[in-house]
Amino acid sequence: MTSAAGAGRPAPLRAPPDGGRLRAACAAAGGKTTHLLQRADCRVLALDEAARRLERVRANLARESLPLHDAWPPPSWGAVVGAADAGEPARWWDGVPFDRILVDAPCSASGIVRRHPDVPWHRRRRDLATLAARQRRLLDALWPTLKPGGTLLYVTCSIFPEEGEEVIAAFCSHQADCSREPVTAPWMDDRPGLAQLLPTSTDVREHDGYFYARLKKRT
Repeated sequence: MTSAAGAGRPAPLRAPPDGGRLRAACAAAGGKTTHLLQRADCRVLALDEAARRLERVRANLARESLPLHDAWPPPSWGAVVGAADAGEPARWWDGVPFDRILVDAPCSASGIVRRHPDVPWHRRRRDLATLAARQRRLLDALWPTLKPGGTLLYVTCSIFPEEGEEVIAAFCSHQADCSREPVTAPWMDDRPGLAQLLPTSTDVREHDGYFYARLKKRT
């Protein structure tokens, strides 16, 4: 398993049913979108605020020969890629709820310090409060676009509880129609329900640090 393997793990956790609609928030650089389309014949709306970073999303899709469409909703399975603020659904949502939502939230990137030791030099402790506010804003904005019975996967490449457990606990506390589900997958081995994945390079499961939370909207 590669050192960045944690980034690919949301795909099996979030793959929608064939023909399903999935919203990928903060989609650049496209690895998760690519993995999702490789697992199911779904339709993915992949948006990111940084238009320049979307070229990498398109390049990843092209490299894997995955369908890229011009407008949402697409006529068949594949992705629609565009620049937009996920926190402003009125600007991009067509009003039809999504089966799945993947929130790859902006964060401190503290989980990838092993591979990128310069990360701490670009962060200050007080940045965590700003990032946590952005993460909460994304969750609040995207939740209404999820269909009843649908699920949202929240992911950060962070090891700080301020960007993980605390954000999710606060969100769940004021959403009456939200229930938290255990995060389970074959790669968890004997650690079912794990939310915080700490970085390691000492075993065959070499990976970065990630936080996962799976939320279901009650019907």
